[in-house]
Amino acid sequence: MTVSILVTNTKGGCGKTTIATNLAAAFANAGFATGLADVDRQKSSLGWLASRPATAAPVTGLDWRKATSKLPAGLQRLVIDAPAGVRIAHVEDLLKSADLVIVPVLASIFDERSTARFLAKLERIKPIAKGKKNLLVVANRQRTRQRSAQRLREALSELGIAPVAELGDRAVYTELAEGGLGLFDIAPGRAAAGRADWLPLLRAIEVASG
Repeated sequence: MTVSILVTNTKGGCGKTTIATNLAAAFANAGFATGLADVDRQKSSLGWLASRPATAAPVTGLDWRKATSKLPAGLQRLVIDAPAGVRIAHVEDLLKSADLVIVPVLASIFDERSTARFLAKLERIKPIAKGKKNLLVVANRQRTRQRSAQRLREALSELGIAPVAELGDRAVYTELAEGGLGLFDIAPGRAAAGRADWLPLLRAIEVASG
């Protein structure tokens, strides 16, 4: 059975591709047959895959920019990287291929407002409204000691949402992405703090997928 995760937000720059590629790397290194579907015309995820070394845990790339395609046989995990500015109708279409949705949000007033509107639309989509598909919010690039991080928690709390994970603002993501790698591709010692950020999200995915 394939468990599919859609990473989406209408707001650009919130880290969708960083989350999508690192999730794919995490699944692949956990031994799952993993696919990464790129819906964005900029082909950021496909570009990441093109740079991925042959020695890294394999991830199969799927070009979904024009249309979804049949999944490879035996695929166990699929991460879908949606584009910025995606229309809700397109999200509904992509949701047909997904078991759950991850929405990253940054600690900025612009991101918070945009994401609040997007979440309200998502929650009206029938599979999500009826609880058939889970919606997970991730606080991304958090600087936990700054006031902005607490403000984001408060803003989400007012919406009745607690972020399932808070991912720290770490330069290592950019360094790894240049070589087609993610946190779970490198030695645990170097990535220990970053990996700890991801564990609540990975656990939530496994619980939500049954």
